[in-house]
Amino acid sequence: MSRQASGLRAWALQRISAVYLGLYIIYTFGYLSFNTPVSFEAWRAYVANPNVTVAMLIFFVALLVHAWVGIRDVLIDYVHPFLLRVLLLTFFGTGLIGCGLWIARTIFLAGITV
Repeated sequence: MSRQASGLRAWALQRISAVYLGLYIIYTFGYLSFNTPVSFEAWRAYVANPNVTVAMLIFFVALLVHAWVGIRDVLIDYVHPFLLRVLLLTFFGTGLIGCGLWIARTIFLAGITV
């Protein structure tokens, strides 16, 4: 794949993830302003709903993809020493993967009753 097509794919991922993030935030704020969970158990029941869980996981995947594309583009454009760029990309990539695993663990454990 050419360099231009790679840039187009990154551009499309950035725009698609931004649209989902915006729509999800608007929906969630709207829903929660009228149906606020009044206790921890109510909040846990809300998050344990499969539709909410899937939408929330997609939200965080979109957030991590959006962050990765943005960080990657900034580092590629402004960090010129190759080894430093690879080191920073590895650092941020590892951090985003760790955040994704932590988010998935938190969301899946929210539905488990203790």
